[in-house]
Amino acid sequence: MGAQWKSKGKALVADAKGKLFGKLAKEIMVAARGGADPAANSKLRLVVEQARKVSMPKDTLERAIKKGAGLTGETVNFEHVIYEGYAPHRVPVMVECLTDNLNRTAPEMRVAFRKGQMSAVAWDFDHVGMIEAEPAEAGADAELAAIEAGAQDFEAGEAEGSTLFITDPTDLDLVAKALPAHGFTVLSVKLGYKAKNPISASSLSAEQLEEVQAFLAGIDDNDDVQNLFVGLVD
Repeated sequence: MGAQWKSKGKALVADAKGKLFGKLAKEIMVAARGGADPAANSKLRLVVEQARKVSMPKDTLERAIKKGAGLTGETVNFEHVIYEGYAPHRVPVMVECLTDNLNRTAPEMRVAFRKGQMSAVAWDFDHVGMIEAEPAEAGADAELAAIEAGAQDFEAGEAEGSTLFITDPTDLDLVAKALPAHGFTVLSVKLGYKAKNPISASSLSAEQLEEVQAFLAGIDDNDDVQNLFVGLVD
């Protein structure tokens, strides 16, 4: 499952596609605070590219940009908040939310954690930069690219054939800018959390793993949740 969890097969479900568009729209609105022109706003440009890759409708994308940049007269005020704790069987979880109403999100997260436990687990995670990229040319070497671009580590990414490059938070932009010169096209750039001592999925029974997956799916179903970072590896 790596540094960032995504439920299996979500991209194949129409409802999940709608949720993905909703999450991307929030990211676009937040990024557009720095300007509505993707050419002059690198953060916005990357999120727009992500949205286009998953075929977000053009009008939805443009509306999110205008709303975030304050061009529609509407006030956009999303707050970034992290909830932490354990999934069943002591699997550590960091839940990243973007919300316009903490009074709604906080109790919903408490309910979502009922089958787990809200607890301080940030100590068991490293705060890192995460760059998902795909080979731009045949023979592109992820290990060599990681070394030469200055990444700390790399692993399989979410998209088929992609690589997730892990960086120091302060090096995130530098590595993202360097990767294209080493044969990789950057798909997404973000700060996130990587477990220091992840639990191996093979140490759990099929029933236990199913309980963990159900718990994570329940949290991810919340519209305010942007990302889940889970201490569980295949």
